[in-house]
Amino acid sequence: MSRRARISLAAVAAGSAAVLGFAVLPSSATATPAEKPAATAAKSERAAKADAITRAQMLERAATWLTANNGAQVPYSQTQVWSDGYRQDCSGYVSMTLGLWKSGPNTVELAGNRDLTTPINLGDLKPGDLLIDADGSNTTRHVVIFEKWTDDSHTAYSAFEQRGGHGTDHRVLDYGLASGSEYKPYRPNNLTD
Repeated sequence: MSRRARISLAAVAAGSAAVLGFAVLPSSATATPAEKPAATAAKSERAAKADAITRAQMLERAATWLTANNGAQVPYSQTQVWSDGYRQDCSGYVSMTLGLWKSGPNTVELAGNRDLTTPINLGDLKPGDLLIDADGSNTTRHVVIFEKWTDDSHTAYSAFEQRGGHGTDHRVLDYGLASGSEYKPYRPNNLTD
């Protein structure tokens, strides 16, 4: 078949499809929407299956990675998985502390999946709540676990985190406290008092 005939045949097919009210799409265009709801449903199902955990249990679990590496902190890695099955990055660490599925959601999903977390006000932070920066790239996004305020004026707080170049840490932070900060407070849905 000549090139001209193929073009004419394609034009006739497209015109017929438009008249009949349906579109001719490549198979990849029709497969993608069917896959997304299934993937979303699977993630929501996993989140719904997360067992309830108390704030104290979560913080106890957070402390385990400070010495889990033969007395040293678990090293940071976005590609490695620790012996407990969780990624060695910040969101993998948080997933471990919450008892979520292995190797856990990423930072963007922790912030955006309402089956996992709920946005809260900064003044409502309680032990085990999260401060999440879900903007930017995989080298700038981050999540930390709030432990407690270090002073009555709420200018800093004690937190657990898994950070690049260091690994698991327990230190005083001020992420999310400045006006306009990209860090936002969230409450994990499976956390209980």
